[in-house]
Amino acid sequence: MKGLLTLTVNGRLREDAVGGNALLIDYLRDTLGLTGTKQGCDGGECGACTVLVDGEPRLACSTLAHSVAGRHVETIEGLAHEGNLSRLQRAFHEHLGTQCGFCTPGMIMAAEALLRRNPQPSRDEIRVALAGNLCRCTGYVKIVDSVEAASKCGEVTA
Repeated sequence: MKGLLTLTVNGRLREDAVGGNALLIDYLRDTLGLTGTKQGCDGGECGACTVLVDGEPRLACSTLAHSVAGRHVETIEGLAHEGNLSRLQRAFHEHLGTQCGFCTPGMIMAAEALLRRNPQPSRDEIRVALAGNLCRCTGYVKIVDSVEAASKCGEVTA
């Protein structure tokens, strides 16, 4: 049975009829067309589906959509403004942190949450913040380099 879900997604108030057992990732991808959030392991282990809920990282594949009613959800699409990449998105591009790209949205959202609460994290703090996000390509050096480069930029998204 569907119920009305009211929340803010990427700064826009939304009201949609959503099934009571719908997952947040399905709502974002299927109802809103925000396909930047990736479905990886479907079990909350890889972090590819990481979004921010009230500024905190949350796994969209293991979150019921209705559990975030009235809250602010941010996806990778919400970080770019007027077609311009955020400083973190630019850093991932410029420092080759994207690799194959599948884990990138989750990595960036987890890193965004870190940089908002700690604008100048150490490399160890970056590794800890990204520990719930798995990369199946070549490794984490370029990803950590990207987050570190963004931290030196000083620009804050939210």
